[in-house]
Amino acid sequence: MFYVMCIFMFGLVFGLMVVASNPSPYFGALGLVVVSGMGCGMLVGHGAPFLSLVLFLIYLGGMLVVFAYSAALAAEPYPEALGSRSVMLNAGVYLGGALIGASFFWGGWFDGLWPTADEAGELLMSRADAGGVALMYSFGGLMLILSGWVLLLTLFVVLEVCRGSSRGALRAV
Repeated sequence: MFYVMCIFMFGLVFGLMVVASNPSPYFGALGLVVVSGMGCGMLVGHGAPFLSLVLFLIYLGGMLVVFAYSAALAAEPYPEALGSRSVMLNAGVYLGGALIGASFFWGGWFDGLWPTADEAGELLMSRADAGGVALMYSFGGLMLILSGWVLLLTLFVVLEVCRGSSRGALRAV
């Protein structure tokens, strides 16, 4: 389990570097899918499979529609690829920053964080995330409304960022 969680963490950092270093929305959306999958894999490893599934489906259903729409508005004839010089330079700078940040915390601080919630399976009466599901449906109505407003705000922010000064594919020729 240790190696699987390490793969998920390295994939999460790699996906974040792809999102941060790439100016093209096409490859940025690919990086966001990788980040979402790796983050949900980490949640599964720590005993929250239902929460992981819900987050992954909501993300793929909502946010990728926003990024597909913004990519259609951006309509670049020659987008920056993942192997171009400027993207690789940015990714190298971000990787160096991540390694410097990790060197400050390198040591035995993570020894107690690896056990999952389901390791004491014979002592549990229910799954680790069952209580959270009940609370999400009982007291989560206000959070659901707030999340809907945040997603709507995110839609407008992404569309405004992608519009830029040239107005993307909708500009008058």
